[in-house]
Amino acid sequence: MSHASIGGVLDELAKYGMVNIRHAHGNWSSPLLAGWVEKIHPFAIRPMQQFAFTKGKNATDSAMIIDAMDLLYSKNVDAFALMTSDSDFTPLVLRLLESGLPVYGFGEKKTPKPFVDACSQFIYTENLLGDDQEKIVEGEASKCSKRTRNELRNDTSLVRLLRTAAEKTADDAGWSHLSQVGTFIRNNSSFSAVNYGHRTLGDLIRTSGLFEIDMRNGGTAMFIKAARKSNPLMHSQTEVSIS
Repeated sequence: MSHASIGGVLDELAKYGMVNIRHAHGNWSSPLLAGWVEKIHPFAIRPMQQFAFTKGKNATDSAMIIDAMDLLYSKNVDAFALMTSDSDFTPLVLRLLESGLPVYGFGEKKTPKPFVDACSQFIYTENLLGDDQEKIVEGEASKCSKRTRNELRNDTSLVRLLRTAAEKTADDAGWSHLSQVGTFIRNNSSFSAVNYGHRTLGDLIRTSGLFEIDMRNGGTAMFIKAARKSNPLMHSQTEVSIS
C-alpha cells in the first residue's frame, strides 16, 4: 500500500469525525516501509511493530485483526477505517458491520471487489493523491479524471443506483432531498463520488444531468427529481389541410 495517499485518506475521514486512533501495522525493520516511516510523526500515526516470524506468512494481518477486535470491545470507537487492498480482511469488515459500526475502506484499484463491496464506503487511494503527488503508480495514472456527463450516463450500474435511490426517497411530488438520497446509497453500497472524480454527490448529480434540481432553503438544500424525457411528438408540427 502506497504511503503517498495517507494525507488524502485522513482528510476524507475528517468529514465524518475526529480520527483519535491511528495505528499502522507492519514490520518496521523492513526497507519496504521506508516511505511510511516518514509519515508517522507528521500524521500522528502510532506504528504497531509486528515481526515476520515465518517466511511467507503475514503475521501483520493477524495483529491488525486482533487490534481491531480489541478496539471494538473497548466500545470507545464509533467507526472503523481500513487502509488495505487485501480481501482477506473482508470477514473483519463484516464482523464490524454486524456490531453496528460503519467501516470506511481505502485501497488501490487492484483491491478485490468482495472487500470493496463489503465496506460501508470505499475510496480508491489513487484518487486521494494531492496535486504535488501526482505520479505514475504501478503503470497507471495516479489521479482519476472527472467523469463527464456521457461517461456517467453510460455507467449503467451507477445510473441504476442513483435512480433507485431517488425513487425510494421521493415525496408525493416526486422530489427527493439529496441528504436522504445519500443515506440510501450509503446503506446499500460502497459508493463514493470521489471514485468518479467528483468532490461530492451533489457535484456528480449536477454533471450527470439525470435529474431536475431544485435548490431550497436559500440555496442550502438540494432536491432532485427524475428528469422528464422529451417526447418527440410534443415537438413535431402537424399540418392539417381542410378542403
